[in-house]
Amino acid sequence: MWYRVRLLQKTLYAMADLSAAQYILIALIFVWSGFVRSGLGFGGAVLSLPFLLLVLDEPLVFLPIIAVHLLIFSSITVWMNNRKKPRAGQEPSEGTVDWRYIGRLMTILIVPKMIGVIGLFTLPSNVLSAIIFVIVALYSVSYIINRPFRSGSKAIDVLFLMLGGYISGTSLIGAPLIIAVAAQHLPKEKLRDSLFVLWFILVLIKLGAFIWVGVDLQLIHHLWLLPAAAVGHVIGLRVHERMLRAETALFFRVLGSVLLVVSGIGLVTSFT
Repeated sequence: MWYRVRLLQKTLYAMADLSAAQYILIALIFVWSGFVRSGLGFGGAVLSLPFLLLVLDEPLVFLPIIAVHLLIFSSITVWMNNRKKPRAGQEPSEGTVDWRYIGRLMTILIVPKMIGVIGLFTLPSNVLSAIIFVIVALYSVSYIINRPFRSGSKAIDVLFLMLGGYISGTSLIGAPLIIAVAAQHLPKEKLRDSLFVLWFILVLIKLGAFIWVGVDLQLIHHLWLLPAAAVGHVIGLRVHERMLRAETALFFRVLGSVLLVVSGIGLVTSFT
């Protein structure tokens, strides 16, 4: 644990020495990050971090930035979607967030999440990541072929959620495993915003841990990366609306395809 604390306490100024081309690449990747986050409700970290590390191999430079972006854009999106008043003749909406289900998820996630943050124990990172991404790949294939996997066992779902909570505590890539379970129980109209609220809670815990151990939050770089992520966020919102109007099978095929990409990237990066 103390080894990790000493590692996190290093102040990182690596972005100050980058070239103009590297800055442009980082900005484009954050546009992509904002797009997938608002379009699907997850993937802002796991689908962008591998590319960011190709530009600068310093995860602790980017993780606080991604965390702050998620807090900002998730809260704005959920607030705007739930403040809309129904049109004349329409019944009041129940909202886009399933708060009861989020509460149930948090009762399962909070303990492994805190264990992951504190770092009381750990498996080898590449082995743990490989297990997670293999499971997610199996889920994604089932969605692509329009036969979503159903475990038929609450115990297995709880196990997957606990693993996802632990991974989200040690990093920010636990979303694919959590969404693989949540997508079975939430309607597509509430899936993204409910996940946004869940990510907000989990990332807030992680960001608090960053502040506690003295990680540089790279606040100066939010001035130019926040607008880049905002551009992607707006594009992603429009894509999400089109996905909701599409047939359910198409929605889950897209979801499965993204999960499969996530799994492939994760398997490759976990052993390199």
